[in-house]
Amino acid sequence: MTQVTIDRLGYQGDGIAQGPLYVPGTLPGETVTGTPDGQTLRDVRIDTPSSDRVKPPCVHAKSCGGCQLQHASDGFLADWKAGVVRNALLAHGIEAEIRPIETSPPLSRRRASFSARRTKKGALAGFHMKASDVVVSIPNCQLLHPDLTAALPMVEQLAVLGSSRKGELSVLVTKSEVGLDVAVTGGKPADTALRGALAKIADEHDLARLCWDDETLLRRRPYQIFGNARVTPPAGSFLQATAEGEAALQRAVLSIVDGATHVADLFSGSGTFALPIARTAAVHAVEGEKAMIAALNEGWRMAEGLRRVTCEARDLFRNPLLPEELKRFDAIVIDPPRAGAEAQVAEIASIRTPKVAHVSCNPVTFARDTATLLAAGYRLDWVQPVDQFRWSTHVELVASLSLDI
Repeated sequence: MTQVTIDRLGYQGDGIAQGPLYVPGTLPGETVTGTPDGQTLRDVRIDTPSSDRVKPPCVHAKSCGGCQLQHASDGFLADWKAGVVRNALLAHGIEAEIRPIETSPPLSRRRASFSARRTKKGALAGFHMKASDVVVSIPNCQLLHPDLTAALPMVEQLAVLGSSRKGELSVLVTKSEVGLDVAVTGGKPADTALRGALAKIADEHDLARLCWDDETLLRRRPYQIFGNARVTPPAGSFLQATAEGEAALQRAVLSIVDGATHVADLFSGSGTFALPIARTAAVHAVEGEKAMIAALNEGWRMAEGLRRVTCEARDLFRNPLLPEELKRFDAIVIDPPRAGAEAQVAEIASIRTPKVAHVSCNPVTFARDTATLLAAGYRLDWVQPVDQFRWSTHVELVASLSLDI
């Protein structure tokens, strides 16, 4: 047995002692005892707990791998996540105003990807155990919206119908305005009997849409509301994890582009930002996934009271918008995936668009891309962290960058 003191929390949520020695489930300042296993301390006993240690609010915290930091107080997590953003910027020599984090409440996740396996007595649906492919049941999850938790028996029915004893279904369940939107992958090929059984499940649970790999049963259009528009995203496509987090991101973006008349929304998805912006400005939305840009376009055409929105399906990693295409905009919104948008940001840096709203789910690539813009003369006005993934290590943000013209 070895006793150590935790110096800091790593980006994966583990406590780190000198060595380095990684100690899951601990907090900075704690003295703990355990058994070294390579660079990990196992069978950990907390000898001197931190004042920021709390009782996990979820009964599944010890077994479920969905949350890493339920043992930390809300105040600690808010400060730590802001520190993750600050440290990523400091690695590039950048200092900025970090606004107070906006955190989604418990029981607010509106989409979740469940794992489901058949068992001898039926099926089991839930999340994976920590560092394991074992599925654990989560009937009292404190993260998910109650509508998603209530869907677990339906997910188990799907596993009984369409998975093998050795296979695992992945079932993405999303709460829409008119019922659950369910997309299943990893199941056996659909035949006539399975299609009939799936239709019965959709009726029994009043699902809006049920997709089995490439086959779709549509009972109602499972739309989301973006600004004045109703949009039906493609099955399984990206959607912000909570309504509260989405609203926080939208507020920040709208405040940055306020007063602009022509806005480019790059990596636009199905219109999370483009359609609210279109209340006051013309928007050109660009997205690599054709089905998502089609959903955005349809939502705009069916809405009332919006300025013109033009849509373009384009791979911005391989084919970024060039300066001659960007020069007509007086504001740019960019919301890339975790890899960032190095090529596109380089093109933005070469022009002088007055306002840039940079949305990111990865502080490291955000800091890298922001350094490119600052080197071109932009000013980083502020950064707004947003925590849609409560009790996890994940943090999102919106940054305001501007030029004096």
